[in-house]
Amino acid sequence: MKCPASFPYHGNGVKRAAVAEDKKSYQKGSCWEYQNMRGCAMPTLTPHRPFTFPTCSISTWIPIIKNSDRSRPLPLPQLSRCGHTNLYGNTSDQGFRRGCPLSSSKCYWLDVEGSTNYEDDHFIVVNFYRFVFIEEPRVEVSKHLSFLQGLDIHGRIYLNEQGINAQYSGPSKDALSYVNWLREDPRFSDVLIQISPALKGHTFPRLKLRYKPSLVQLEGGISHLPLLDPLMRATPLTPSQWKDKLEAVNKIDLASNTKPILLDVRNGYEWDVGHFHGAQRPDVDCFRSTSFGLSQSEIIASDPLASVDKGRTDILMYCTGGIRCDVYSSILRQRGFKNLYTLKGGVSHYLKEEGPVKWVGNLFVFDSRLSLPPSVFKPEAMTEASKTQVLSRNISFARCYICGSQLSELRHRNCANLDCNLLFLCCTGCVNDLRGCCCLKCTSASRLRPVLAGHQRYKKWHYYRDAQLQRS
Repeated sequence: MKCPASFPYHGNGVKRAAVAEDKKSYQKGSCWEYQNMRGCAMPTLTPHRPFTFPTCSISTWIPIIKNSDRSRPLPLPQLSRCGHTNLYGNTSDQGFRRGCPLSSSKCYWLDVEGSTNYEDDHFIVVNFYRFVFIEEPRVEVSKHLSFLQGLDIHGRIYLNEQGINAQYSGPSKDALSYVNWLREDPRFSDVLIQISPALKGHTFPRLKLRYKPSLVQLEGGISHLPLLDPLMRATPLTPSQWKDKLEAVNKIDLASNTKPILLDVRNGYEWDVGHFHGAQRPDVDCFRSTSFGLSQSEIIASDPLASVDKGRTDILMYCTGGIRCDVYSSILRQRGFKNLYTLKGGVSHYLKEEGPVKWVGNLFVFDSRLSLPPSVFKPEAMTEASKTQVLSRNISFARCYICGSQLSELRHRNCANLDCNLLFLCCTGCVNDLRGCCCLKCTSASRLRPVLAGHQRYKKWHYYRDAQLQRS
C-alpha cells in the first residue's frame, strides 16, 4: 500500500483503537499494531489487548482500510495531540450507527437543502464550501478519509488552512451521511449544502480528497488573501435580495449618478450557456487568469470594472456556487472597491429559491452533466409560459462556435482532437461535417477520438488507442 505524499509522517508504527459501539467500553480484541509502515508496505495486523492512547502527538502514517460493513466501525485513528479526545474533539467515547457517526442517544439528521426528494439509492451531486481556520488540515484530511471508507462517493474534496471546498456525487444515503457527519463539527454546522440530481449515476470518475494549497486556482494562489475575515469579502445577498438588486442594474441611481455593475465571475464558456440579463460575457477562459478591476489602463473594453467609481459604484458579483466570488471580492476589496455584493450560494442557490427570474439559459456545471436547466433546481417555477420564454431567449445568444448558427441545445462538447480538447458549443451539422472537431485543422490530428453521440463524455486516450490497435 503506497502512502499518500501529503502526509509527511514517519515512524515504525502506531496503535489504533476502534471506537466503542456504546458509551461503556472499548470493543474487546479490536486493537491492532500497524507494522512496517516506514517503507509504506501493506500493514501487518497483530491483535492486542484493548488500550487507550497516551498523551502524545502522532508522527506516523495513518493507513486507510476498506470498510464493507458500515454497521461495524473501522479502527479509527486517535488524532488529537493530547489527552484521550475522540474523533470529533469530545472527551466522551461516542459510538457508531449505520450511516451516522454518532451514538444512538445523539443521532439525528440535519436538514439539507433539497435532500428530502431523493431515495437512498438515487444519485445526487453535493456542493459546499466554507472559509474557516483549520489548524491541522492534513490531520483533518485523514479524518475525512477514514469516515468515507465504504461510502460510494466520487468527487473533489479539498482542505487547507483556509477551509474546505467540495463537489461530489453518490447515492443519496452515502452523500448525505457525509454531510451530516461534517455538520457535527461546529466549524461546519451551518454550512450551506446544495444538492442536484445525477440521473445517470456518478458525475465524477473517482474520489480526490486531499490537502490543496489553494481551494480554487488563481494566479499567484489565494493563501495570502484575508478570506477568513468576512469584512474583507463582499457582502452576501440572499436570492431574494439579489433579485431586488437586479432591478437596478439597468437603471441609473439619480442620487449618485452611478449604475450598478453586474459582474459574471466565471469563464466565457459558462456564460455561453446561461447568464443573468445585463451581465457582460467574461473574456476569460480560466478563472486562474481573471483580472477584472486589476488593469492599470482604464479603457479596456473587456473589463467591466475598468473605469467605474470604486467608492460609489455597486458591484454585483455572481458565479456558480459562490466560492469564486468570495475569493475575487477579497482582491477587489484590497484594490479599493467599496460596494461589493455577492450572490449567496451562487446561481445554483438562486435558481433553487427564485427560479429563472432574470436568468437566461442553463447553468454550466463542472462535472459530467456539463449543463443543467433551471427546472432541475425548481421544477414548480417552470410553467409552460416560462419554458417558452427561456427557449426564445436562448436562441438569441447561443451560437454554434463553428458556423454561428443559432442553437436550441445548451450543452458543450470537447473537440475530438485530444491535443486540442476545446470545450465549445456546436450544431449537429458541424459536428458531423468536422467529425466532432472544433476546426478543419483538428480533423487531421494524430490523436483523434471518435464522434460521441448524445451526451456522452470522452474517456481516457488509451481506451481509443487500444480500440484502434485492435481494428488494425
